[in-house]
Amino acid sequence: MSESTLQTHIHISVQTDDFDVAAEYTQARQQSANPGAIVCFCGLVRDVLAGHEQTAAQQTLTLEHYPGMTEHALMDIATQATGRWPLHAIRIIHRVGTLSPAEQIVLVVTSSAHRSAAFESAEFIMDYLKTSAPFWKKQVAGAKSEWVASRESDYRAAARWSAPD
Repeated sequence: MSESTLQTHIHISVQTDDFDVAAEYTQARQQSANPGAIVCFCGLVRDVLAGHEQTAAQQTLTLEHYPGMTEHALMDIATQATGRWPLHAIRIIHRVGTLSPAEQIVLVVTSSAHRSAAFESAEFIMDYLKTSAPFWKKQVAGAKSEWVASRESDYRAAARWSAPD
């Protein structure tokens, strides 16, 4: 199969349950015809409040979303990635609900015949997840509770993908 006729397997999940990175890697490998690279990015909940540089005692992060709209937005991001890179498989898992520090929050797996395509597409997907996916995040530490907005650095990271080459 040539790269121009490449069928990309895309699987999107928004879920409360944790995920198994090794199982997701195995699935991507099985779906990929002769992969040269598989990149797995697993994001974790940090114990630092967004916008602060101190560790927060008993912090939780609650993610809310609008079912249907969120999955559609994630599929759109994955489809954009397939238009830019020759990918065999894309797996995106994003958790919702209340999470604690060190819990897994997001997984992006990309596979391609080419190392650069796998790395760049995973980075592209994460940059757009941070800025374009409809998730609402609320962090709680002790009695303090606040909604978290995307940071300026997140928007700068995403903007580089639309900059002219």
